[in-house]
Amino acid sequence: MPLRSTSIANYTAYVLRCAITSGSYLIGSARRWAADGVDFVQLREKEMNSGELVALARTILSEVAAVPEAQTRLLINGRADVAIAAGAAGVHLTSHPEELTAEQTRMVFAAEGVAEPLISISCHTLDEVKRAHKAGADLILFGPVFEKRIANQRITDGSGLKALESACRAAEGTPILALGGVTLENTSACLAAGAAGIAAIRLFS
Repeated sequence: MPLRSTSIANYTAYVLRCAITSGSYLIGSARRWAADGVDFVQLREKEMNSGELVALARTILSEVAAVPEAQTRLLINGRADVAIAAGAAGVHLTSHPEELTAEQTRMVFAAEGVAEPLISISCHTLDEVKRAHKAGADLILFGPVFEKRIANQRITDGSGLKALESACRAAEGTPILALGGVTLENTSACLAAGAAGIAAIRLFS
C-alpha cells in the first residue's frame, strides 16, 4: 500500500499510527497528533512519578479533546492505576514475565468499575506475539524492525521485514504495528509485510 504523501499527516486512513512519548513531552504535541489523525498516543515517561504521570496524561487528553471529532486514544505504559486515574483508554504492556498480564490489567479496571481497557503489548519474538494474541491484546507492537536506538544512539540492528511478516502471520489477525527505526520511506515496506500500521518516537516528534 503506497503512501499518498511524504507528510506524516497524510497517511492513508487504513494505516494505524501510534506516537510514543519518551523523556520530554512537548506541550501541544497531542493536539497536533490528534489533528493529524494519529490513532494512539503511548505515554512512556519512565522517570515520572505517579502524580506527574496522571497530570501529564490529563494534559494530553485535554489537548486531544480540543480537536473536534478526534479519535486519538491514550495508552499508559505499564500503569493501570495511572490510566484509571487519568481516564485513559488503556494500557501498554511489555512481554516481560514480571509485567502485569492483559488479564490482570482487565481485572484491575473491572475492580474499579471502569470500562474494559484497550491493551497493547510489545513483542520481540514470535512466541511473544503468539502469547499476546492468545491473551487477547488489541494491538501488538513488534520490533525493533529496522534498528533500536537509546538516547539517539544506535544500539542494535532490527530483526528485519521477514521477521515482521512472520510476526503478522503469528498474530492471526491481531493488528501489528511495526516499531524500531520506522520512517516515512520504509513504512510502505512494513505495510507490505502485513503490518496494520506503525509506532514510533522520532517520526512523530
